[in-house]
Amino acid sequence: MEPLRLFIAIPLPEPLLRQMAQVQRALEKQMPAGSVRWVNPEGIHLTLKFLGDTPEGKVPAIRDALAAVARRAVPCTFTVGDLGCFPNLRRPRVVWVGVQEPGGQLQALQEAVESAMVSLGYPREGRKFSPHLTLGRVRDSVPSRDAARIGEVVGATALGTLGEVRADSFALIRSVLKPTGAEYTPLAEFRLEG
Repeated sequence: MEPLRLFIAIPLPEPLLRQMAQVQRALEKQMPAGSVRWVNPEGIHLTLKFLGDTPEGKVPAIRDALAAVARRAVPCTFTVGDLGCFPNLRRPRVVWVGVQEPGGQLQALQEAVESAMVSLGYPREGRKFSPHLTLGRVRDSVPSRDAARIGEVVGATALGTLGEVRADSFALIRSVLKPTGAEYTPLAEFRLEG
């Protein structure tokens, strides 16, 4: 049986996804044509942990571990706004919208998810958690002058705050890669009860 490509994420409300689509369209008009592979707005989410290829038989243990995390985790509210690039504006690979939650609950939730998955054999993420919403990925074939232009556009765009999101649940999601882009299917949703 083929493994499932899985990740854990916080879904976003429809009005915010519509705003993200508007931001994508505005940026696309200013960037070199075809330089960025834009994420389908319906698929934009706040990733807590990417699991990757997972045997289907492991899903029940993942569900149980995530349910235990949800029982202890506290809901929180985060703001969405400002633009940036990974790794930076000079060498953009990913165009994102930032997520801020100064209370620390979002960080605590991500750490609890990370620890639960480490106990099931998934490696700990090497990078510090940097909450963001991916708008698009710069294509590998983009010339350096076009990449520089992408960074300039992002750096010059004052986005401000797009809104607040009440995070009171997260989901285990299956990702199927298709030529038209990734297709996401929630396998389980977990309400934060802490």
